[in-house]
Amino acid sequence: MGRLHERLCEDLRCLEGLNSCMNCGVCTAICPSAEFYHYDPRIICDTVQSTDDELIEQLLKSDTIWYCGECMSCKTRCPRGNTPGLLIMALRKLSQELGYFTDSEKGRQQFAIRRVIGDSILTTGYCMRPMLVNPQNHPEQGPVWEWVYNNLTEVMDKVGANYMKDGPGVLRQIAPAVLAEINEIFKVTGGQDFFQCIEKFSLDKANEMGLIAGERGSDNAYFSEVYTKNSGNHH
Repeated sequence: MGRLHERLCEDLRCLEGLNSCMNCGVCTAICPSAEFYHYDPRIICDTVQSTDDELIEQLLKSDTIWYCGECMSCKTRCPRGNTPGLLIMALRKLSQELGYFTDSEKGRQQFAIRRVIGDSILTTGYCMRPMLVNPQNHPEQGPVWEWVYNNLTEVMDKVGANYMKDGPGVLRQIAPAVLAEINEIFKVTGGQDFFQCIEKFSLDKANEMGLIAGERGSDNAYFSEVYTKNSGNHH
């Protein structure tokens, strides 16, 4: 048994997600991601069960562990009660802790998630807000969304939202005391340290690639790289 396998086994999700895989492949047959990506839950379970550190490290550094959509279809079909989706969560966490996520194209996207959603949670209390879906970054939303985005206050008022205003209502401004409590929760539970871990390894990778990442925000070369890069080799 290798060091990486031991680290994985410290994660409860790994222990609960992988009991005794018999390599039947039912998880792969039901998996939506396996239909579209180079992704095979059966092989992932087999790799972890091998306890081979070299193989596990390759997995932690690969795009493979980022293809799972966490739909948990695998759990509903496994005859042995395994949940590869939980195993994927444990693999992702270990990849993030060790900085291996920066070795893969899809893994590097963790930087964009941390800078956009992570910062939004800590500064506004919301994972996502309409203003985060900038039409320049989301052309797939089309011209209708661009109009909504440019007339957001009026649109929110018409649908009855109290968008970023004081008082009750949908998408209201989160009270400073509540926001401070959210930040404290992230601090006590290790969430902020985890965000900093993503930052550190991402900034190191940006430096290695000769790209500027900046201290905050998404207006930088490294963010643009990880947000838009698609080699086209994933399907």
